[in-house]
This record gives sequence, structure tokens and C-alpha cells, in this order.
Amino acid sequence: MKVRVLGCSGAIAKDCRTTSFLIDGEILVDVGTGAGDLALEEMRKIDNVLLTHSHLDHVAALPLLVDAVASQRHKPLKVHALAGTIAALKTHIFNNVIWPDFSAIPTVDAPFITFHEIQIGQVLQFDDKLVEVLPAVHTVPAAGFAITAGRGCWVYTGDTERNPALWARVNQLNVAMLVIETAFSNKEQDLARRSLHLSPVVLASELDCIETGKNYPIYITHTKPAETDMIMSEIQRFDQTQPSGSHVTHDIRWLSAGQEFEI
Repeated sequence: MKVRVLGCSGAIAKDCRTTSFLIDGEILVDVGTGAGDLALEEMRKIDNVLLTHSHLDHVAALPLLVDAVASQRHKPLKVHALAGTIAALKTHIFNNVIWPDFSAIPTVDAPFITFHEIQIGQVLQFDDKLVEVLPAVHTVPAAGFAITAGRGCWVYTGDTERNPALWARVNQLNVAMLVIETAFSNKEQDLARRSLHLSPVVLASELDCIETGKNYPIYITHTKPAETDMIMSEIQRFDQTQPSGSHVTHDIRWLSAGQEFEI
């Protein structure tokens, strides 16, 4: 299974694109501005979109992507999301004011997109891939995803703050790679807490929830461009001075757009 990072920034700036991951060229996980770097032919091949939540940095490119290729497709693009996320998209984006309602265009019976409600704990199957919907703790209904093609799982937390239910499930999975957000530096930890994002000091306590003996690469996503260097420095500092488990530091790395991983 190939995971391609289209965008993983918490905001836009030069060379910074917001969250979007392409799985095996067929599934998009979130549709932030990074999805805009796909060629038209690559967009046409996508049949399913998985959304973690409704915030703009995770859905901004969805209406534009649909508009770019819908007339060249022979079936609707399937958008899989929590009920609250679907409601937000219908009310605030695909509402014939901000953007056309592509769930009824060109006809209700043959639309450009269809919405499919998912629930926490549900397992979806797309050909050889299984997708488990994981819990997230955010300011709007939110989820994460664990995706596997029969080997290890690629786990993406989505936007979340402290999340004990996530770790209870993750510790049961064969994790090959964990992508976890850390949106703010420690100096902004109060803002992080109020907006239900992680800061390095809280990330440290969250990673302590990983079961002893389980080791896998951990990639940091969703950093604010102006604070990325500070955030990664703070993470490196706590990881070197507060090792967990059997006195072994975590394998923590910074995620960047353009990276590709074989899981």
C-alpha cells in the first residue's frame, strides 16, 4: 500500500499545503489544498474520499476537485464522513451559494458526488484495503483512520487533543506508521487546549499511552508554518529527556508534502 503525502501543514504559506493523503492512487484521506497538486488524470482515478472532519483546511479542495473532473467521470465520487461532517458540507459548502450542490447535479439520480455516513468503530472495505474509523476529540465531530492492505496499519489521528479511546484501540493494532498532529508550540498550549489540538507537552503525555514494547515511526503533521521549527525542537527535547517504555526514545519524524511511503 502506497501513501503519498499531498499536504500536511496546519495552514498555507509558500510550499505549505494543508492536509491530504493519497492512498494507492485511489483514495483521498482529507482534501486540503495539497490535493490541488494532483494532475487531472490522477484526480479522475479517485473513487473514494475519507474525511476526518469539516474544517476548511481538510476540505478546501473538495469542491474544486469535483468541479475539475466530474464531467469526465462515469460514476459519482463517494465522500465518506461522519454525519456531522456531511451536514456541515451540505449546509455551508455544497449549498448553491458557496458552491453548487453536486449531490444533485446534473441530476439527483446521477449526481457528481454522493455522501456516505460513517461511524466511529466502523470498518470499511475498498478492494484489498480495510479502513477502520477511529475516535478523535475535536471542536467538531471528528475521526481518525487506520488503513491496511493486509500487512501493517497506517494510522492517522486526524485533528485531536487528549484521546484515551484512540490509544486503547491503537495498542491492539499492528501499526506500521503513525501520523499524529501537533498544531501548536508549547507557548501556545492554552490555545491548543481550547481549540482541541496537541502541543508538544501534551503530545508527550499522549505518546506515553503507547503500550510498552510497541515501536513504530511516528510522523508529526499539521504544524503551523510559523512554528514548525519550534514545535519540532520542543518535541525533540522532550523525547530525548523523557524516554518512555524501556528507556527507548520514540522514532519521531517530521512529515512533509511530497513524501511517499510503502506500508
